[in-house]
Amino acid sequence: MDNPLDLTGKTAIVTGGARGVGRGIAERLLDAGAEVHICGRNAPDSLPAAGGQTAVFHSCDVRDAEQVDSFVAAVVKASGGLDILINNAGGAPAADAATASPRFSDAIIKLNLLAPLLVAQAANRVMQTQDGGGSIINIASVSAQRPSPGTAAYGAAKAGLTSLGCSLAVEWAPRVRVNTVVCGLVLTEQAHLHYGDAEGIARVAATIPLERLATPQDIGDTCLFLASPLASYISGASLLVHGGGEKPAFLDAANAGDG
Repeated sequence: MDNPLDLTGKTAIVTGGARGVGRGIAERLLDAGAEVHICGRNAPDSLPAAGGQTAVFHSCDVRDAEQVDSFVAAVVKASGGLDILINNAGGAPAADAATASPRFSDAIIKLNLLAPLLVAQAANRVMQTQDGGGSIINIASVSAQRPSPGTAAYGAAKAGLTSLGCSLAVEWAPRVRVNTVVCGLVLTEQAHLHYGDAEGIARVAATIPLERLATPQDIGDTCLFLASPLASYISGASLLVHGGGEKPAFLDAANAGDG
């Protein structure tokens, strides 16, 4: 029986695929046999590699429509098509919502919501012409589903991205499937900026039912499944990958005096 997770012969784009979650996704797709193209504004020190393959880097600001079109066209010219898009590029530094400048908020919304739409539009134009269609996967966050103090604009943009995926899944069906991965807390090389030192990370992990943060590879595994034939009837879905979520704070507060 053929392995449904074998992506040999498939071409994938992973935006922001040089580091963190994006790198984990790129490495998982490479290991599954896909030809992987990543993009970013600056070339990375090293490229994702796995399964005897190395990702191809393209310089592209995903907030710029012309650069996005040129990037996707270059991938299609080199590979003959485009089967998988992972809209991963995003993020936001902490900022007080009361004092964040309009320019700052605009930049966050552009990167986390409008840029994925631009890349998805360019990918869809290719995928609609292919016999096999394609799969688009947007990387969102639990910040879209619960309060996101310190990153309010980011959380709002990710909520918009989740809604966008549902709409595109309807508009672009049946040839293109669109899904969203809603990530919980992920242990990346920048985790210390959010969760502190090793002890801080351990305390954060203790609040998660599975008692650990996700790894980039966990998100990569999820993307591999959604891009594969095993998910051929899944579209318009938002898949929670958060280790069971976060334990309700009121439980610890209610039992604080016990013992």
